[in-house]
Amino acid sequence: MSILITGANGTVSSAVLRSLTGTPDVRVLVRDAAKAPSGVEVAVGDLDDPATLDRAFEGVDTLWLLTAMGPQAPHASMNAVWAARKAGVSHVVRMSAIGAAHDAPTRNGRLHALSDVELAASGLDWTVIRPAFFMQNLLGSVNGDTLYGGTGEGRLGMIDVRDIGDFAAAVLRDPAQHRGSTYTLTGPASISLRDAAAELTRTYGTPIAYQPVTPDDVRRSMLDAGLPSWIAAVTQEYMTAYSAGWGDYTTPDFEKVVGRPARSFADFARDHAAQLRA
Repeated sequence: MSILITGANGTVSSAVLRSLTGTPDVRVLVRDAAKAPSGVEVAVGDLDDPATLDRAFEGVDTLWLLTAMGPQAPHASMNAVWAARKAGVSHVVRMSAIGAAHDAPTRNGRLHALSDVELAASGLDWTVIRPAFFMQNLLGSVNGDTLYGGTGEGRLGMIDVRDIGDFAAAVLRDPAQHRGSTYTLTGPASISLRDAAAELTRTYGTPIAYQPVTPDDVRRSMLDAGLPSWIAAVTQEYMTAYSAGWGDYTTPDFEKVVGRPARSFADFARDHAAQLRA
């Protein structure tokens, strides 16, 4: 069985590749072969350019489909699904977004809903994965003795990206039993960033305070850092929704498939103490 991984140099797909270590016939799709991960077969192509995909998808049985967040994401997803159909791919495992729906409070969630529906109607076997807020989003958020965050007092069922990798690898190795399933992945507990700061205090052995940042300030900071205006605006939309409690839930989906509980924030904090500090 040949598995093709898109988004291979990104945070999530890198975790998927680590979790697939030892799995034969894994191929990565990259725009630049010089930047490809080592130890796997490399195919050069661009999801935004369908003419580059036919050879890359040739002989692939299962596709891990991850598209970069942005207004063009449905275009990239559409091209991948079409290339998969032409190449005879049997199963597509698609990374969507938490709460993806036509009435989602973020443009990103509404765009993912379009691509989820398109995949379901494609005639291919499919599985959709919708992860919660990443714990890794907090890397670099501790400055001195303060954790800064834009989710207010909202609670989040946040998940460690390493667990997304483990979950995706389990599905990719045996996709048939996950045919037609949509999974929402969360951590084992829904916590606020104030709770997270308390956990960091226990982990570091020194007081860490929580300082909320308004969604408007998050957007301005991202623009000041040179990030695209669309990304900054959509992040503001997410921060507003999370502050209102939109992400306050957990699901049993991770443990049901992987057979163990997802990592707690305490686990994440211990393993990433150096990276959490700015």
